Amino acid sequence: MAAKTSTNRRKPSKFKLSRRLGENLWGSAKCPDVTSGPGQHGARRKKLTDYGVQLKEKQKLRGYYGNITEKQFRRIYADAIRIKGDSSENLVKLLESRLDTIVYRLNFAPTVFAARQLVNHKHVTVNGKTVNIASYRCKEGDVVELRAKARQIGVVMGTVEKMERQVPSYLSLVPQEFKGTFVRAPQFDEVPYAVQMNPNLVIEFYSR
Repeated sequence: MAAKTSTNRRKPSKFKLSRRLGENLWGSAKCPDVTSGPGQHGARRKKLTDYGVQLKEKQKLRGYYGNITEKQFRRIYADAIRIKGDSSENLVKLLESRLDTIVYRLNFAPTVFAARQLVNHKHVTVNGKTVNIASYRCKEGDVVELRAKARQIGVVMGTVEKMERQVPSYLSLVPQEFKGTFVRAPQFDEVPYAVQMNPNLVIEFYSR
């Protein structure tokens, strides 16, 4: 029941974020019009500087993954640039390997915020062991599963039954067992974002 209450409480802030950025970040049909901007009649959006564009892209990516704190997001960036290969691809791979993200992708929760609550409240296991750290970084082959008590939560049951979002190919799902596997880290173009994301501009923002 706690997870359901927290989900309802997070909805307004989620929609507020989409409206502030002018984009329906998660592609939710329940999201109010975001094109007019804040205020009763909306505000004319000024043309952004290069810095402003980079800042917005950082806010979009941070917001999409549940409004990760700036400190935590900067740490993920630092890890991304240390890993061999394209830093923007690495950034996305690290974000997609987060436990709360995987719970959301598997349709165990209607939003990434609700997925985080499930993890925080010890409703999720990784390879049979309870993990209550939303930022926990899963490895290839890790099995993510909901504990028995969580399977009885109304919002969880409804989300699994509806399966409104397609599970991406880098995850496998056994819905009747409330279990999924992190098969591999994805390529950027495999991630099912509802809006265009530009992680390369996020890298540029922090590299200034």
